[in-house]
Amino acid sequence: MQRRIRALRLQAASLTAVLLAAFTLAAAPAAPAAPKAAPAVAGDLCGGRCLDVLPPGENGNATLADILVNRVFGTRPAHTDDQLGPYANLASAYPGLTDSTLRSFFNDSSFGVPADQVASTGSPRSDVTIVRDKATGVPHITGTTRYGTEFGAGYAAAQDRLWVMDLFRHVGRGELSGFAGGAAANRQLEQSFWQAAPYTEQELQAQIDAVAAQGPRAQQALTDARAYLDGINQYINESYQGRYFPGEYDLTGHVDAITNAGGIEPFKLTDLVALASVIGALFGSGGGGELASAQVKLAAEARYGKAAGDAVWSSLRESNDPEAVQTLHDGQSFPYAQPPADPQGVAMPDPGSVVPERLIYDATGSANQSTTKAAGVLPGNLLTAKHGMSNALVVSGRYTDDGHPIAVFGPQTGYFAPQLLMLEELQGPGISARGAAFAGLSFYVELGRGQDYAWSATSAGQDITDTYAVPLCTTDGSPVTLASNSYLWHGQCLPFDRLDRKDAWNPTTADSTPAGSYTLVMYRSNYGLVTARGTVGGTPVAFTSLRSTYRHEVDSIIGFQMFNDPGAVHDPASFQQAAQHIGYTFNWFYADSQHTAYYNSGSNPVRAPGVDPGLPLMAQPSSEWADFDPATNTARYTPPAEHPQSVDQDYYVSWNNKQATDYASAGFGNGSVHRANLLDARVKSLVSSGNKVSRVALTQAMESAALTDLRVEDVLPDLLRVIGSAPVTDPALADAVQKLANWRAGGGQRKETSAGSHSYADADAIRTMDAWWPLLADGVFRPGLGDGLFTALPGAVQINESPSGGQTGATSGGVSANESIPHKGSSFQYGWWSYLDKDLRHVLGDQVAGPLAQPYCGGGDLAACRTVLLSTLKSALAQTPAQVYPGDGDCSAGDQWCADSIIQRPLGGVTDGKTTWQNRPTYQQVVQFQSHR
Repeated sequence: MQRRIRALRLQAASLTAVLLAAFTLAAAPAAPAAPKAAPAVAGDLCGGRCLDVLPPGENGNATLADILVNRVFGTRPAHTDDQLGPYANLASAYPGLTDSTLRSFFNDSSFGVPADQVASTGSPRSDVTIVRDKATGVPHITGTTRYGTEFGAGYAAAQDRLWVMDLFRHVGRGELSGFAGGAAANRQLEQSFWQAAPYTEQELQAQIDAVAAQGPRAQQALTDARAYLDGINQYINESYQGRYFPGEYDLTGHVDAITNAGGIEPFKLTDLVALASVIGALFGSGGGGELASAQVKLAAEARYGKAAGDAVWSSLRESNDPEAVQTLHDGQSFPYAQPPADPQGVAMPDPGSVVPERLIYDATGSANQSTTKAAGVLPGNLLTAKHGMSNALVVSGRYTDDGHPIAVFGPQTGYFAPQLLMLEELQGPGISARGAAFAGLSFYVELGRGQDYAWSATSAGQDITDTYAVPLCTTDGSPVTLASNSYLWHGQCLPFDRLDRKDAWNPTTADSTPAGSYTLVMYRSNYGLVTARGTVGGTPVAFTSLRSTYRHEVDSIIGFQMFNDPGAVHDPASFQQAAQHIGYTFNWFYADSQHTAYYNSGSNPVRAPGVDPGLPLMAQPSSEWADFDPATNTARYTPPAEHPQSVDQDYYVSWNNKQATDYASAGFGNGSVHRANLLDARVKSLVSSGNKVSRVALTQAMESAALTDLRVEDVLPDLLRVIGSAPVTDPALADAVQKLANWRAGGGQRKETSAGSHSYADADAIRTMDAWWPLLADGVFRPGLGDGLFTALPGAVQINESPSGGQTGATSGGVSANESIPHKGSSFQYGWWSYLDKDLRHVLGDQVAGPLAQPYCGGGDLAACRTVLLSTLKSALAQTPAQVYPGDGDCSAGDQWCADSIIQRPLGGVTDGKTTWQNRPTYQQVVQFQSHR
């Protein structure tokens, strides 16, 4: 906490002076009108059985006085962290959960606010009322006109998340450092987003203009967005005049804490496009790992020869692994993006030739430094680190206690203070919904519930991004080099488009970073954005990234509008039709009182016959997407019938896993062991038990999985079988093996000895596993893979993703060594779990479907493999707690619980306490509708 507070440097000469000025000048907002009952709302058919939770709290705005009082006394504004305790406490309380105690850990998400629960009532316009409830402070917005409803949504969003909204519109424009300070993490973050979605202001406007031409719903959506902006901007004006705007504006020098000089820039439509591009890049894209895959393929061929190497690469890729857990298990097949037997148009880079594209130009001052003392407002690798997001458990009414479907689902958007999401209820003409939406895009509820249905999503990640090797050329006939900035397009030599963004910061900003500036530059071709350069067969090329949703982030607005419209969504078919309008790659789940449904959305390009989407392609007409038009970045997309979908399957689970047979997710990592196995095993057991499933039972299944170490549940049994093939004579090793076995027998969970103890039961076994896993990967696989392939493979799939974010196992060259995010909760998405599982079962003589192409552990010999396991275990036991859990700015070295703990990463001046680890959605619903329209 102190680290972040230090980063918010006061603008006045001393804390005392500013504190006095804040209390003197920062008048509180006008007192709200006397509480009264909320206006009448549309029919709520959930019958009081809809719940949700979103930590840390709804209130994300703190004045300068609030921030300073928090620093001095530790107090927080109301509703800043009141959802954090209930969310965290489920970890210890879930075994004894009952239907009546569910509300101790989730909020009632019924429509409206009972009269005795109204905390405040306000009307920023005569046609809208904003009621906030006592329990959570969530805004319940009711409009008599559509404009008023959306105006109220914008006003409430600014009340709750103005600073966060401002941060992210600057992130989306590559201007975070100039706005929030030049800390190294701020620079890294803005650079990564500029690489993913660079736009000129004209191109942001062009997306708006394009959507406006798509018909009445799109036009209504833009009208809604303008009303939303009007509400935001009215709050900005009022709060600035009344000096109750977020105190971060004072602390970053945008407003003078004494004189009130300065200001807050009003929001405009292009800001919403910039925000949407950030969210789409974070949660709704897939693919783009073709160069990393090619590096693995080249390394495999160098190690084993062409034929055997390609077999090894293919088995490690696991593009259609028969043992992978799937969301659809009803026998359906949805072929998409599978590697062909004889791929055409592949452009393999010459070994050692690939260099990342230069991004930073004209650096001055501290822009030439790699580090600064200040912390960034967000993790620098928020985009580049691999993320696993969200989960869903949905059970058909055929198997539930009252015959109505049950869903426990939500997105994993990370933990921040304030949260990226906000809660709201919207009621007005053509709108009736309650749930969560991203700050700055909350003119519609994006995940939540309607009158008689609820919906949620998980990131799907199917491949909508391809890498092209574009031959470089010169327009003047001079020799072609890697520095050439023209490229061949259908026989013409065209100059790259240059997209640049200058960002400058000065020492008056909050983090005290010395003055500096740079220009971010991205080059763009008809085949997408240049990400690297190299040679293919000796020919200089630019490697480009072509994403189907680039320049189309706004298009998905129509689908979200339909989710909120009770006239548009009323059954599974209409829900799936709404989801079809969303171009982002998401798995969508639906439940009403009678049915469940699933649909996988995304602008899936129709690729040329014979191309392999998992490898770089030569830039030529025969490798292009069907009907590709570079002027608009449009193509032919797979029709809705070819997207994985289902209605009323016995149950659905999703944790960013494989969707269906023959449907290839981008990249590596969908094999026999995946964290979705934790959900699937538990929900399958509930459904097949003969007992009826309740909301409590499904919530317990979710939380049991959330606390379980995937390696222990699904790989440790293989390890123990190999080790147990002969007696363990070393007492220390025997003791460690027994502790591991006991941990597995007890459930394999990382849980506290008692609520709030800040120490783990099975602490020794947990530390042993954390230390052992990367050593296992090295000991088992490096001898067979060789240094080159062992080093290349983590660039495609990291070795480990432990709760602490440490112990990645990449010793050099691999992405995972530098891309872990500590204290993030989400764990066990990416790792070599399947590789070890399949290899050990092969060594044990088991039948393995989709085996690895080569044996690795001990060369396939059981005794030799056992020796490897025991020697690496011995090395793990030799590590001290401080080595396994190195200290950071938040935890002392060796503090196991703290290393795992979730931290609501501060985006502003108010911080929250640490909570125990859970592998769980950030926003989560528990729903069971009782009736239907």
